Amino acid sequence: MSSHASNGGFGRFIRSRYFTYSLFLLFMIYKLLLFHFKLHISKIDFNPLDFFIGLGSLILVSFWTLWLPRRGQRIALIVVNLLLTALMYTDLVYYRYFQDLVTFTVMMQASQVDSLGDSIMTLLHWSDLWFAADWLLLAVIAIWKPSGWRSPARGALNFTIGKSPSRKAGFARRFSSGIAALVIGCVVTFAPLKFYIDYYAVGLFTGNWWNLSLYNVTGLLGFHVYDAYRFGKEHLGPKPVLASGEVDNVQEWFDHKDTTRSENDAMFGKYKGSNVMVIQTEAFMNFMIGKQIGGQEITPNFNRLMKESMYFSHYYHQTGQGRTSDADFSSQTSLHPVPYGSVFIRYANHQFNSLPAILKEHGYTPNAFHAYDGSFWNRNAMYETLGYDRFFSKKDYDIDEPLGWSLGDKSFFKQSMDQIERLPQPFYSFLITLSSHHPFSLPDDVQELNVGEFDGTVFGDYLQAIHYVDAALGQLVERLKQDGLWDHTILYIYGDHDNSVKDKAVYEKFLGKSLTDLDMEQIMNEVPLLVHLPDGEGAGVYDQPAGQLDMAPSLLHLLGISTKSQYMMGNDLFDGQDRFVVLRSGAYTDGKRFYIPSQSGMFEDGSCYSLETGKTVDVSTCRAGYDRAKKELYTSDETLQYDLIPKLNQNEKPGTP
Repeated sequence: MSSHASNGGFGRFIRSRYFTYSLFLLFMIYKLLLFHFKLHISKIDFNPLDFFIGLGSLILVSFWTLWLPRRGQRIALIVVNLLLTALMYTDLVYYRYFQDLVTFTVMMQASQVDSLGDSIMTLLHWSDLWFAADWLLLAVIAIWKPSGWRSPARGALNFTIGKSPSRKAGFARRFSSGIAALVIGCVVTFAPLKFYIDYYAVGLFTGNWWNLSLYNVTGLLGFHVYDAYRFGKEHLGPKPVLASGEVDNVQEWFDHKDTTRSENDAMFGKYKGSNVMVIQTEAFMNFMIGKQIGGQEITPNFNRLMKESMYFSHYYHQTGQGRTSDADFSSQTSLHPVPYGSVFIRYANHQFNSLPAILKEHGYTPNAFHAYDGSFWNRNAMYETLGYDRFFSKKDYDIDEPLGWSLGDKSFFKQSMDQIERLPQPFYSFLITLSSHHPFSLPDDVQELNVGEFDGTVFGDYLQAIHYVDAALGQLVERLKQDGLWDHTILYIYGDHDNSVKDKAVYEKFLGKSLTDLDMEQIMNEVPLLVHLPDGEGAGVYDQPAGQLDMAPSLLHLLGISTKSQYMMGNDLFDGQDRFVVLRSGAYTDGKRFYIPSQSGMFEDGSCYSLETGKTVDVSTCRAGYDRAKKELYTSDETLQYDLIPKLNQNEKPGTP
């Protein structure tokens, strides 16, 4: 008899709202754990405090379902489950490509996702079906219900209803249980969160560099809540104003930077009046330059051009979430991209001291060329802000060589040159290639490289795409020579970012050697830079560090245009000064050391390498550079967020009304 009573009590429990709610929490905790371990982030664990933060966050987003009648609660929990699962999986797929989490700003660019096409498909894994394991379990339960799950007989049901308290008392019980869950959720979430912030993540919310640092402390749901808060603060509240003391610090930083610039060398103004052509090549990385596969050079034209040009062998992309748009922005303005989202989307209405605008003031004709939709990355608006006379987008091209995302680079260069040769000189032409965009799928009749054991892999497809782009660059150079522009044009070619292929084993197989964490950091962050000057001056290989922020001040230096008081952060590649290169992640190099930050956001968790030996040294050796890098990123972020450039140009105090 007691066994029967026990079973009856258990049956009532599993039919109750509390069991349904407990089951929901169990399923969602499982998914948070699955999500975390699928990220494979080093030095970010999932410890007991993280478990409580995750559990508390789930309670905080779902406690209100306890206020609903039983049927309404079940429907609400199903909807919340679906929404949270969709959010987790979106974050996971986005991380596989961008190594970051989705933000509200990125969601504003959701219309661009349709254009990713096959790129997204390559990021989906069969093992991801484990995110639907709870639905499979519930389906099994629905088909075969344990005795305790079965609904009571009609008579028993009527008896229960007859004995139940009034509707008012039932609502009071639901309301009190929801309030109790809310209180528990707050305690379980914020107590460990406060411990983290007080002891391990001091200042995280005032100067974070990377979204993964936030995730490491707040958990996934906490990250998205904070991201929604900062998005609302930035877009829905009053326009932020920086305190006058902080403005003075920004001005002081740029003033100090100006003191390090030199204009007394032979290269300053040596190529005054020359045309300038900049080629930003899609996913063009440094590791395969000069390499062969199957007896063929991967980049034969680039290799040949290196012999008569300046080649910078440690040129770093400095991009963040904005990827191609970040490379574009940083190269043109010599400022860092923002830590989340894209400047092109977030701050297209702000003002900048940009390379095209400055050159226009000095008599140049600046134009941008990219055979894709002008709305992608908000280029139509941003290129007007940057000062281009005209943006030649997809609508201006005849798609006579459909390839990959749009027009093949060979036809793109040909049609662009048809426009460029009609421009008044001197011109500034900025061209963005597209054919080597992920997932690098080229038709068979275009593939000319024997990639051997990499055939049929994404990496092999990448090498094929790069080989094609290299051939297109070769044709462009020949066209410049034929049109008589070669001897009057500075040609600046660089890669925009990595190829999103992050499997170390692939690179070890290709390079034929084992790789350290430093090797991989450099492989994934170094892109080629080749500068051909009209007279072939300075041809050779330069191994000092450089980065995309360096483009604008370096080209202006060659043209004899001062960059002092232009509020640019980059180095001048031609003035002979020492260089300090900071990546958006907080990594930096000064040519002697290389610091790789941990995604936990704590300095001590990072790694400091000696570039002379390639081995780690005491992390404290990198402390001064770390602080310098952090200050540079913080200054850039403030400059962008508070739209300081126009006011600094006018020598006003931006903090005053």
